[in-house]
Amino acid sequence: MLDAATHRYLPWVVALAFFMQTLDTTILNTALPGMARDLGENPLRMQSAVVAYLLTVALLIPASGWLADRFGTRRVFMWAIGLFSLGSLLCALAPSLQMLVLARVLQGMGGALLVPVGRLVVLKAFPKAEFLRVMTFISLPGLVGPLLGPTLGGVLTQYASWHWIFLINLPVGVVGALACRRYMPQMQGLGRQRFDWSGYALFSLGLMLLSLALQGFGEHVVSMAICLVMLVAGVASMMAYWLHATRTESPLFTPALFAVPTFRVGLLGNIFARLGSGATPFLTPLFLQLGLGFSPSEAGLSMIPSVLGAMFTKTLAIRLIRWGGYRRVLIVNTLLLGLLIASFSLIPRGVGHVWLAIHLGVFGMVNSMQFTAMNTLTLGDLDERTASSGNSLLAVVMQLSMSLGVATSSAFLLLFSQGVPRTDGPAMVPAFHATYLALGAMAAMAAFIFHQLRLDEGTADENAESKLSE
Repeated sequence: MLDAATHRYLPWVVALAFFMQTLDTTILNTALPGMARDLGENPLRMQSAVVAYLLTVALLIPASGWLADRFGTRRVFMWAIGLFSLGSLLCALAPSLQMLVLARVLQGMGGALLVPVGRLVVLKAFPKAEFLRVMTFISLPGLVGPLLGPTLGGVLTQYASWHWIFLINLPVGVVGALACRRYMPQMQGLGRQRFDWSGYALFSLGLMLLSLALQGFGEHVVSMAICLVMLVAGVASMMAYWLHATRTESPLFTPALFAVPTFRVGLLGNIFARLGSGATPFLTPLFLQLGLGFSPSEAGLSMIPSVLGAMFTKTLAIRLIRWGGYRRVLIVNTLLLGLLIASFSLIPRGVGHVWLAIHLGVFGMVNSMQFTAMNTLTLGDLDERTASSGNSLLAVVMQLSMSLGVATSSAFLLLFSQGVPRTDGPAMVPAFHATYLALGAMAAMAAFIFHQLRLDEGTADENAESKLSE
């Protein structure tokens, strides 16, 4: 039973963690060109700083629940804040891209635990009647983070230095740690729940090798032979995990998940749709600065309509899905999403701010509808036996597909900009246009996956997204 102070302030502690995590995923994108100049790097090769964080989060999400049950929620939450804050400090002190990537891995280790453990505490601490109200409250800062992130990143980079996009996490981390120590309950699982370490090792190794191989193909920093070896080894690890999961009593992700048709379709659709849409928060600030000549603060402010459009659509998504059904909504919306991503190729140098705001606002609305429909479809038909495993796997796939989207967009951009000086803004515009066309085509292909749904499949479960541990 929670005391009155903990009952009142625990949601604020978890909300602060949500804010830290979501702010950090968006604040970096606008600062990348400025960081590249200071570190002596090509801004088109800075994606590893983004990918390292996303991939680390994806790798650690499956272990977050077990760690909280094994060591207690307060202790793990404190570790998460400490790792995140230490990683932020090391990012600010990084003298090179390689050191920055290592610091981002440490930061990702903390970020991977903040949101899932915070959500788990709320689930355990509050009765079911209060759960949706509390989840709605703590999710609001998660919407404010992406709203402030690009703008704050641009302003700090232009008027102070990019180091401050990491240093601002330190006072927030101190406040979070003190509040956690006072108001976070120390909840542990009953008994010693067995964790599938063998499956986790195979699955994580497969994810890491596949991601490194795809990034290597795009960047050409290692030989083609090494990339092929990593690709084959990654596929072999994933196949070994699948065989392991069918033979063990408590696998990391139960194969029973894939007996649910909506889960299969939703998971595959997430992967391919997010390859395009997940790349745009990384690609668009680069396009605005390197291609269109915007200042960092202008680029950050220009991203606000996209987030506002996404927030507006969240209030309409479930009603639209109920009216049209998942199959119709996802086919039409996926094609529209691909078309909108591709239509960034029509934005010329010298575009007016009003037209750009309208374009980004409409994109944000369609992108938010896509995420809401895909996530609720994927989770909506899971039962108590499969909900936890499916929730975790979807969260991993979301992070991984965004990571792959960033790596893919960077590979396209490097390919299309060969021979173009990176300081020549007008000459870079065609490369960005071609990259958007390629990403739009990739995102639209997910419509073929959603076409496999039956008209009556899926349930518009309003609480499905609240189950999601991102």
